[in-house]
Amino acid sequence: MPKRILITGAAGFLGSHLCDRFIAEGFLVVGMDNLITGDLKNIEHLFKNERFEFHHHDVSKFVFVPGQLDYILHFASPASPIDYLKIPIQTLKVSSLGTHNLLGLAKVKKARILVASTSEVYGDPTVHPQTEDYWGNVNPIGPRGVYDEAKRFMEAMTMAYHTYHGVETRIIRIFNTYGPRMRLNDGRVLPAFIGQALRGEDLTIFGDGSQTRSFCYVDDLVEGIFRLLMSDYVNPVNIGNPQEITIKDFAEEIIKLTGTSQKVVYRDLPQDDPKQRQPDITIARKILGWEPKVDRAEGLKRTYAYFKSLSKDELYKKDHREFEKK
Repeated sequence: MPKRILITGAAGFLGSHLCDRFIAEGFLVVGMDNLITGDLKNIEHLFKNERFEFHHHDVSKFVFVPGQLDYILHFASPASPIDYLKIPIQTLKVSSLGTHNLLGLAKVKKARILVASTSEVYGDPTVHPQTEDYWGNVNPIGPRGVYDEAKRFMEAMTMAYHTYHGVETRIIRIFNTYGPRMRLNDGRVLPAFIGQALRGEDLTIFGDGSQTRSFCYVDDLVEGIFRLLMSDYVNPVNIGNPQEITIKDFAEEIIKLTGTSQKVVYRDLPQDDPKQRQPDITIARKILGWEPKVDRAEGLKRTYAYFKSLSKDELYKKDHREFEKK
């Protein structure tokens, strides 16, 4: 009998790619999303697939999935500053109440659960590159605290369910990831740069551009997630591309890729924005036999082709969603 997996955040960027991967692996996939930041167009190609079912639901509320459930991937959460600054309470809830609900479901179903944490648990790091045993440098009451601390709580809750209830748990710390199905208006640096280039706007750098990021192509990340879920390793694992680049140099790469003639403009750096971000992937290499395969030039080419395929309406669409304050 095929294994059955619940994927929360299924209509999001990462969640939709995970749905594709697990269906390709022969799983029965239950996708769940409240669509607060996800988009059904990311998974509409799956609606006629007999191995896929979709539940429109907020995991911050009680979660019920009838029948067998072997695995759970918890990827429901706003993941960009433009989102979690607009909906801070929902961001806190999905990684606290939502994680609690899903861990309870895993306990009842005797399912293995993998939760999506983030490199943001390291905050503005004083250790470089970041290793899993680094505890981080996070401002709990700053604007990013609603996301950073929610994910730190998620990790603590997950480990508590593992040690106290014996639930099979896995924790992934995701570093900057990119690829098709990213939202142009989500505030992250890569879609922001490409969107500005395609619209003929100047490319905006916050700060002086000396801050660094490490970009991992989505296919590589999905492979790392799959391997971690199937492993016996219960401690957090960094999954990301250790190839570091400054934002200024990255902007130059985007200019060269897109052929844009616009200039780069500089704005003030947002509060608590991390100056450095680079994963140490020693554990992923050793335990999972994983490392990224897609180099940045190839990944950017694929991602640019996706954004170029968008309609003008999508390219110029602003985020006019109204969120309930709760």
